[in-house]
Amino acid sequence: MSPWVPGQPSAPAPAEIGGLPGAYPTASACEVTAKLIPSCGAWWGVAPEVFTGRRPGQALKRAEKRMGRPADIVHVYHREQDLFPTAEERAIARDQVGNRLLLINWKPSFDHTWAEIARGALDERIDRLAGHIRKNFPQRFFLTVHHEPENDVRERPASGMTADDYAAMFRHVVLRLRQKGVDNAVTVMTYMGAPNWAAKSWFEKLYPGDDVVDWVAMDPYVDDKVQSFDGLVNKAREGFDEWPGFYRWMQARFPGKPVMVAEWGVFERYDQPRFKESFFTSVRQEIRDYPQIKALVYFDSPHAPRGDTRFDTTPGGLRAFGDLADDPYLRAAAVPQK
Repeated sequence: MSPWVPGQPSAPAPAEIGGLPGAYPTASACEVTAKLIPSCGAWWGVAPEVFTGRRPGQALKRAEKRMGRPADIVHVYHREQDLFPTAEERAIARDQVGNRLLLINWKPSFDHTWAEIARGALDERIDRLAGHIRKNFPQRFFLTVHHEPENDVRERPASGMTADDYAAMFRHVVLRLRQKGVDNAVTVMTYMGAPNWAAKSWFEKLYPGDDVVDWVAMDPYVDDKVQSFDGLVNKAREGFDEWPGFYRWMQARFPGKPVMVAEWGVFERYDQPRFKESFFTSVRQEIRDYPQIKALVYFDSPHAPRGDTRFDTTPGGLRAFGDLADDPYLRAAAVPQK
């Protein structure tokens, strides 16, 4: 499938994206592949009420009530020796009201370098996790390993934290989990989505390989330089004119893989009280122009690192976000029952 630029008439049909066999039937007319790619529309997801101290179940219940619909994807975060999905997360995925897909974000260690992990330093930890998943959670779920690695790269070869080391670590973790029987993890390579990192000589070396990456993802946020959805997913950088933007780069670099916006958030603009409202409206108007994006997962937090990303800080913002969440394009597919 050749890359497509928004605005051109040759957009690929959504059913072509991914090109993977093994579709699950759903309650809708759309199908969902074994790699959790919906044949039409895109998944709607949330990381609910992050940095509030609320447990995931409570946070999700509140967030879904606020946005007026259940989430297709729930983004949760784990580190080091955590065993996941937890009992609470399993209950979220198997809710009586409707199934949800878990997007589990795991940083295996803060004490070991990527090179050490790639050489087997955490194999016992990985094996223990694999046993837990096999025993407790047969459903498919999304797994991203050490998301946003760009600002953790250390270029000194002996650091154990080079881009090559990251790729080797990601490969080792995924292949080890598969070797130990975890065949239900749909793997996601998550980039920061900040164009300054793309200028680095090592940037392309981060990618672990098509055989261990099912989806590619970005985590862009609406800072004061972003005015539109295209500006969010195709952020430009002054002095780096050749950079096409992350969505366009992903189209060219990974034409057969679905794209996930695994974190996105709109910061409060106190001098523009209706900005969130207008931005959410623009996403609803423009999302169909980006057919390779197959999942949008909002980062909902009053205490995000650079501001307040809650979607309901104003009545207009809440209304526009609810309209976006309820758009038929983001309700096209049903989460598989198995």
